[in-house]
Amino acid sequence: MTNVALVGGTGKLGRIIRGVIDEADGFETTAVLTSRSSLDEIAGADLVVDASHPAVSGDVVRAAIDRGMPALVGTSGWSEERIAEIRPAVEAAGTGVVIIPNFSLGSVVATALAAAAAPLFPFAEIVEAHRDTKVDSPSGTAVRTAELIAAARDEPVSAPHADQRARGEQVAQVPVHSLRRPGVIAQQQTILSGPGETIVIQHDTSDPAAAYAPGILVALDAALRAEGVVVGLERFVDLRLGA
Repeated sequence: MTNVALVGGTGKLGRIIRGVIDEADGFETTAVLTSRSSLDEIAGADLVVDASHPAVSGDVVRAAIDRGMPALVGTSGWSEERIAEIRPAVEAAGTGVVIIPNFSLGSVVATALAAAAAPLFPFAEIVEAHRDTKVDSPSGTAVRTAELIAAARDEPVSAPHADQRARGEQVAQVPVHSLRRPGVIAQQQTILSGPGETIVIQHDTSDPAAAYAPGILVALDAALRAEGVVVGLERFVDLRLGA
């Protein structure tokens, strides 16, 4: 039995993750931490799962690293720069940290399709929408998509007038536009354009609990085996793109 310390277990994502763990064979939630909890409460667990807040997620991960414990991170806000800061400590500790920007398998497919198409289109922009209670922007999924688009290309995407604030935040030189409003759960559009044509790759989440559960199970198993820092659910899912 794998004992799990769940940080942020009373939040929206935390409650979904706890529900999945409660139904999963081989996993048990033995500690549920809130914003008022001491991180010492993770001691004794086999796996730390972070579903907290971007402002404290780094502390949670470092607490796990210091104790040589593997960690699964579902909290947003982990850019390439932030990940690079913890990578040496993770490797020195000989443990693993798995960072999942989005547990939805559909979102993973949409991001992979965007990265696969990116070399064929000189223009790319991302528009993401979440409910007004989401505290961070851009979303972790949008950041990950932008970074993969940039990595897939030999040259930066074309982003005219990038110095204008209305052109969105530049993430890996890809313009990202964030909407925060009631009446939406999660939606992302990746818009790729070239001469005479445009392709729009859109993913919508209508039921987070149902959408995230399969990906959470995959990530829980992966986090126990991971070595070093691993980012993205796509690392553990056989998408067979281009096969």
